[in-house]
Amino acid sequence: MWKSIQPAPPDSILGLTEEFKKDRNPQKVNLGVGVYKDEDGNTPVLRCVKAAEKTLLETQNSKSYLPISGDPSYSAAVQRLLFGTGSEVVSTGRAVTVHAPGGTGALRVGADLLHKFTPDVKVWVSSPTWANHNGIFGAAGAGFEITQYGYYDSKSKGLDFDKMMTDLESATAGDVVVLHTCCHNPSGVDLNNEQWKLLAALAAKNGWIPFLDFAYQGFGDGVDEDRFAIEEFAAAGIDFFIGSSFSKNFGLYNERTGAITVVTPGEEEARVAMSHLKTVIRTNYSNPPAHGGLVATLILDTPDLHKMWLEELAGMRDRIVHMRRSLVKGLAAQGVDGDFSFIEKQRGMFSFSGWSDEVVASLRKNDHIYVVGGGRINLAGLTTANIEYVCKAVAAAMR
Repeated sequence: MWKSIQPAPPDSILGLTEEFKKDRNPQKVNLGVGVYKDEDGNTPVLRCVKAAEKTLLETQNSKSYLPISGDPSYSAAVQRLLFGTGSEVVSTGRAVTVHAPGGTGALRVGADLLHKFTPDVKVWVSSPTWANHNGIFGAAGAGFEITQYGYYDSKSKGLDFDKMMTDLESATAGDVVVLHTCCHNPSGVDLNNEQWKLLAALAAKNGWIPFLDFAYQGFGDGVDEDRFAIEEFAAAGIDFFIGSSFSKNFGLYNERTGAITVVTPGEEEARVAMSHLKTVIRTNYSNPPAHGGLVATLILDTPDLHKMWLEELAGMRDRIVHMRRSLVKGLAAQGVDGDFSFIEKQRGMFSFSGWSDEVVASLRKNDHIYVVGGGRINLAGLTTANIEYVCKAVAAAMR
């Protein structure tokens, strides 16, 4: 059957990584794929993860299936992280959480659940958004109608909040609005706390359903600070979804460790939501993978490991901030035209650099520096060893 079928196009980001791997130039730099890198250019296994894995190796006595929803201890640990200790949402039982295979799996499970009951609503995504949002919600069921709301202002290199609010005033009751809780991918531009309050009030007034993509908790300002949006939507007493991930903040990329959390106005609604989450999962992957969830749970439930994790997470966050500053200073030192100070104001691993597609193509061809089309860069791909090389290459490409 395959002779008459054309090959599918490569993923724009993962395909770029494949090109990077084939490149034999020793100075090559990957600023494309959204994976954290340390100062040596490696994606490390955190010390707290190593310690937790050692404990599991010594104590685990079964490889039996997990429940469809995952280990209850994992779900409880995820909820404490999302909502905070002592949260009313947790104590009243109006949220349910299931273990999903990564943040992508969490989004897909949530999308499938929504499509099961509301197939005709619109799904709103930011302009721009993570490219896979369109693919995930477009593939759920027979596919949602996807539309965009204003977000990034290319002139100011910041948030166009007025356009965002105006567009979302048009979202009707039952529509799904996908929001980046912090560290917006791909722009690095986030809402401030006052803007989140206004947005939560708008959701409550108009009845649309927020779907919060929370892949970077702790990469913005801190674990507690980064959940402000969740607290606002929870206080509004409305239905909303959270897709979260431990890929970035625990470095558990290849363990595919995530969660989908459904928040409802009451405990009875939450039980109904859980019953249907299980039916969606059963016909998809049936049971989640265990290892990453066991590691994350052990770290979150063990005070010494939890403290170690927070320290390591702060180190990752601080390194990214340092590389943002180094890039701005380095571009200025090379005499690159323009004000790039906006890069320091953004948060998380990503930035819209403002580099044109011509500059991006030149960097790849002439300097073996790999950047996603549109100029999105991963700041974690920069190190003190390659920052000067990158800045010189950008200066040459922009002349």
